[in-house]
Amino acid sequence: AFPVWASPVQVKVISLTDRTVDECNKINEKLRAMGIRAEVDSRSETVGYKIRSAQLEKVPYMLIIGDKEVENGVVAVRRMGEMSFAQFAEIVLEDVASKRLD
Repeated sequence: AFPVWASPVQVKVISLTDRTVDECNKINEKLRAMGIRAEVDSRSETVGYKIRSAQLEKVPYMLIIGDKEVENGVVAVRRMGEMSFAQFAEIVLEDVASKRLD
């Protein structure tokens, strides 16, 4: 597994339903505009399958976006919980900038 700064895909944005794909694409564009390597997984698969795929790809951060997250204006970060997009972006940018070798 690569550290975050060297990872080919740093963030995987996973949609829970077809209704949240547009929001996932918006989040992806914001991340990419910040220089963060991100991808959207909007396949018609189960959430568990999408998460497992991202784990096998060794993606450091996974954002799970469902109706509740869209409604509340937050992102659900796997293993970190819900937070605002700005808080998440700050964490990732700090992690990328630090070039830690965890």
